Amino acid sequence: MISELRAGYRDKVAVDGVDLTVPPGQVVAVVGPNGCGKSTLLRAVARIHRPISGRVTVGGADIWRLRPRQAAHRLTLLPQAPLAPEGVTVAGLVAYGRHPHQGLLRQWSIDDERATADAMASTGVADLAEHRVDQLSGGQRQRAWLAMVLAQQTPVTLLDEPTSALDLGHQVEVLDLVRRVASAGRTVVMVLHDIASAARYADLLVAMRDGRIVASGPPREIVDARLIRTLYDVEADVLTAPGDGAPVVVASATTSS
Repeated sequence: MISELRAGYRDKVAVDGVDLTVPPGQVVAVVGPNGCGKSTLLRAVARIHRPISGRVTVGGADIWRLRPRQAAHRLTLLPQAPLAPEGVTVAGLVAYGRHPHQGLLRQWSIDDERATADAMASTGVADLAEHRVDQLSGGQRQRAWLAMVLAQQTPVTLLDEPTSALDLGHQVEVLDLVRRVASAGRTVVMVLHDIASAARYADLLVAMRDGRIVASGPPREIVDARLIRTLYDVEADVLTAPGDGAPVVVASATTSS
């Protein structure tokens, strides 16, 4: 749960008084124009950017009052364009997800082995375990990173632009995987630029502009021409996809006489 969250940089407030309750086991997509505060919100929830005020709670605990290792048992973040250590294999990368579960008195265990194997199997990278991450395709690489955050076994997973720089086929592949993760009981909160993809894959859509939430709810209930105009200052037609009924946004062409 996010309560009255304010966050910013120096003299600029990027997130201004955001309240949001995230249902467990659902996919939440945060959308809005560039600079609206989406990524700052995610970073404040993930303990990367300390908020000015407000609270973030997971399972009743204030995330910013926990020790880092305690917080890492509750949520994990996959940032935009993450960098893997040079030469690391897929198995090595996924193993990093188990670090919060280890310590001086608890080294690598059968539980860690099982968690990494399950994460690689669920993301379809088990057969790439010994491949170097820097030699993978874009879609394979993103699935490897997702396997790493899944291996951490947190109830909440945060994804910042998980489909950026991916072609359409790999975007669908990653978003289908996100849906499977949520269906297994985890909560996924992701920032997306593409509102059409967000509307199709999210249970809850959160639309932001100028640091505030301007609309929140099931995509089929809130995505309309008025919302697109509010967010992006463009006129658009919102159609219904024949297959699943998801909103499809078609921006109106601008013509000059």
